[in-house]
Amino acid sequence: MKGLHLTADLYGCRCDRSWLTDADKLGRWCREAVEAVGLQPVGELFHTLPPSEAGDGGVTATVLLAESHVCVHTSPGQKSVTADVYVCNYGGDHSAKARGLMFALVNRFQPEWTEQRSLDRGDEA
Repeated sequence: MKGLHLTADLYGCRCDRSWLTDADKLGRWCREAVEAVGLQPVGELFHTLPPSEAGDGGVTATVLLAESHVCVHTSPGQKSVTADVYVCNYGGDHSAKARGLMFALVNRFQPEWTEQRSLDRGDEA
């Protein structure tokens, strides 16, 4: 199965701190972003991690897609985020939608710098 896997590590995020600590807020936005690019959400889980000595707990937000998934993990103490978007291209090429979703994610957090990767997965068979 052919697919596209995008990852981004976001550093020095300048967004409002609540985007890094509020699971419900971030989760709602992720679902809306998924729908805005034309992907189909089929499930979701949004979780705030407990505080630690490092400060506020981060957030894990996952939206399961008919096409695969998007996952976001935040680290408020480090003002960093990791994002993962994967789409299977079975039945149609969803690559442009995946790229649009990653673009929206990066812009949401306003990082000072990013490290992004793209991996083509599977084969045409």
